[in-house]
Amino acid sequence: MQSKDHIFAAPIAQLGDFCFDQNVAEVFPDMIKRSVPGYSNIISAIGMMTTRFAQPDSQLYDLGCSLGAATQEMRRNLTQPGCRIIAVDNSAAMLERAASHLAAFKSDVPVTLTEADLCDIEIDNASVVVLNFTLQFIDPDKREALLSKIYRGLKPGGVLILSEKFISADETVNELLIDLHHDFKRANGYSELEISQKRTALENVMRPDTPELHKTRLKRVGFQHVDLWFQCFNFGSMVAIK
Repeated sequence: MQSKDHIFAAPIAQLGDFCFDQNVAEVFPDMIKRSVPGYSNIISAIGMMTTRFAQPDSQLYDLGCSLGAATQEMRRNLTQPGCRIIAVDNSAAMLERAASHLAAFKSDVPVTLTEADLCDIEIDNASVVVLNFTLQFIDPDKREALLSKIYRGLKPGGVLILSEKFISADETVNELLIDLHHDFKRANGYSELEISQKRTALENVMRPDTPELHKTRLKRVGFQHVDLWFQCFNFGSMVAIK
């Protein structure tokens, strides 16, 4: 049975920065489902794009894999021979549960789970790279270097799928999208206290960008074909093709 997210349900006197520890790993599927509008659509589309873009004898990367939802969808939709998936996360608690989830599904596609800082790993011979709500947790000064490394490691015709929480350059629209997201969370059973405490905990660790900045940055590192393919409130996903 899926564990319910009650992490911020009671008042927390010393509210520290949000981190992907054992407590979060335990309730992560419920947290994502109730917090991120459109998440299941994005995961499904990652599978569809895997079928379309994966190349024979290439590597597929899930960078910031958490519990492996995108990894599993990529593995399920791989049709090309000789491929392997490299799933990377810096949380041992997340990777431990990812290993358990992936082991529950039989597949001939090899998956390597790697505990590492995304800024330290190499990208090589890649046809599909996924950054699913990951870049927003990377130091803003390091984001372009990471994207440049991904671009260099992608094969011609390869794809980067970048899903993020966005901010809007228009302050009125930005406030509307934030309010709609909070309405979404309320509708999914989160209290005002939970919404407020989680928002405070995320302030110093999750720093979102505008879609326009994402596009500019992706084109600056070399991607020729970049666009937003999905958005629901202030959450969305972009595609960048080499």
